[in-house]
Amino acid sequence: MPVKRSAGILLYRRAEDGIEVLLGHMGGPFWARKDAAAWTMPKGEYPPEEPPETAARREFTEELGLPVPPGDWVPLGEVRQSGKTVTAWALAGDLDPDTVVPGTFEMEWPPRSGRTQEFPELDRVAWFPLAEATEKIVKGQRDFLDRLAGMT
Repeated sequence: MPVKRSAGILLYRRAEDGIEVLLGHMGGPFWARKDAAAWTMPKGEYPPEEPPETAARREFTEELGLPVPPGDWVPLGEVRQSGKTVTAWALAGDLDPDTVVPGTFEMEWPPRSGRTQEFPELDRVAWFPLAEATEKIVKGQRDFLDRLAGMT
């Protein structure tokens, strides 16, 4: 069975108190009552024939409903998260979380009900200082924050 791959962009900006990163709270009923380790950078899976940079750009736009800000992408490498290999890039930029129009997904809910419901991929988007982001982001992506901190 081929390894699932995912790619994303960790948007960051310099604030008065240091670096802040843009994270989205995962949508859907499984994450609704969770906050710690329930946030993610915009990312998503891609097929083997798609370049990871293309997937990262597509997923950013799909999940946030906004284009990727211009700028230089800095490779953050790969991590293993939930059985997937995730590739990420850091990008210095800014956007207003209030302008985000999240993409949606469908799933059967409640389980075994036969009813399909639509949920936002990200139900909230916010900027966090690195120290707070480390508590918010899913554990599998924390290495990306450490790598970003080491670069800036």
